[in-house]
Amino acid sequence: MQENNVRQAALPDSDRLSAELASLDKKYHFHPTSSLQQQQQHGPSFIFTEGKGVYLTDVHGDRYMDGLASMWNVNIGHGRAELAEAAREQMAKLAFSSSFLTLSHEPVIRLSAKLAELTPGDLNVSFFTSGGSESNDSVFKIVRHYWKLKGQPDRQKIIARNLAYHGITIGATSATGISQFQRMASAPSDDFLHAAAPYCARCELGMTYPACQLACAGTLRSIIEREQPEKVAAVIVEPIQGAGGVIVPPDGYLQEVRKICDEYGILMIADEVITGFGRTGMMFGVENWDVVPDLMSVAKGITSGYIPLGAVIMSERIRDEMISLSNDTFFHGFTYSGHPTACAVALKNLEIIEREGIVGHVKQMEKVMLDGFRFLEERHPTVSAGRGKGLLGAFELFADRERGTRFDPSVKAASRVVNQCFERKLLVRPITYGGTDIIAMSPPLIMTKNELELMFEIFSDAVGVFEREIGVG
Repeated sequence: MQENNVRQAALPDSDRLSAELASLDKKYHFHPTSSLQQQQQHGPSFIFTEGKGVYLTDVHGDRYMDGLASMWNVNIGHGRAELAEAAREQMAKLAFSSSFLTLSHEPVIRLSAKLAELTPGDLNVSFFTSGGSESNDSVFKIVRHYWKLKGQPDRQKIIARNLAYHGITIGATSATGISQFQRMASAPSDDFLHAAAPYCARCELGMTYPACQLACAGTLRSIIEREQPEKVAAVIVEPIQGAGGVIVPPDGYLQEVRKICDEYGILMIADEVITGFGRTGMMFGVENWDVVPDLMSVAKGITSGYIPLGAVIMSERIRDEMISLSNDTFFHGFTYSGHPTACAVALKNLEIIEREGIVGHVKQMEKVMLDGFRFLEERHPTVSAGRGKGLLGAFELFADRERGTRFDPSVKAASRVVNQCFERKLLVRPITYGGTDIIAMSPPLIMTKNELELMFEIFSDAVGVFEREIGVG
């Protein structure tokens, strides 16, 4: 025991701190969406202590490029003192006040008005939550409540898509179309159904765009007909499916979804949790296709992740109809709905996005990103299917890209390339649901052309190592 203490004392300060924190983490911290055995055996893979711009610094002082904006959400970058100051000022003035029972406060009112200014169409009314899962659970309850008030209580069913990710609360998990999340606790509710994803790189219908004539959207129509339109409350879509593989829909797809919803009198929900607030080079993802949904769920980029906040943004028409049909209390809400400090931070975050012209910058960087995917495909025979909008993108790895042959899952191609990225101080994410090998990127929206080009050089180095290991190239 004494010898161990001597050895511990001889470690550099950063190593001692790292060892102490790793030990405490293993003993007391139950990690979300993680391998519990891996965490217990090896401790946390990284312990970060500081963030600045597009970089994170770990406990050893090593600096990593944050190629995923942490959780697709640090849109204006790390270390923005203005957001900390906005939180400090609001906490000193009014740290918390409830929005229940018609109570209100200035930050939530100002934020509601600002969102109405930014959102498309008449999406002008906001109900606040603490994050994306709460937003999606709330939007499901709101649309079902709406149809009950309209005298159509049988409209209970929600249609999502395969490979959709809508969160991990009970209702949101049922809408999520990734089986690993559904299996974790229980089977999804029978009232949640899934249409085909618009995943052209791996069409589950075995078809090719544009000859397919948007058959994936046609599966939505088939489900509605099978389940009976008068029993369907809403369709929910991510404009670009994020965690399912950064699936960018083909032109015409979202317009067709809107058309089908209108045809059957079904509400359309856009899950903008990842795509909102500039991520795709437009303020909201649906604007890339000139589509206006009936409701939107938002979170993440509304505060750039600096403090938890989410919202359901609905059309004035829906709000007004609910008001006209009932004077009963709306029995839904969270303690932190419209949290004053979170709303103050969101207002400052949105001010920065507008003041610095970040949405326009993202649109310019989209070309750099797409050029980067072409660069990878030209240099590496295993790389294909590069895609994205704004600063949300992904590419895939294939054993034979000409034939579309994928690697056997035992190869762990995407994970190996991502580990090589980690070695080169770049943080990105592998997505391997259903046997795919996808590498996703979603950096802070302030990333420069030089930083983006550096990211793709690192991608190339990482893929090159993998290809040499498997004897390709």
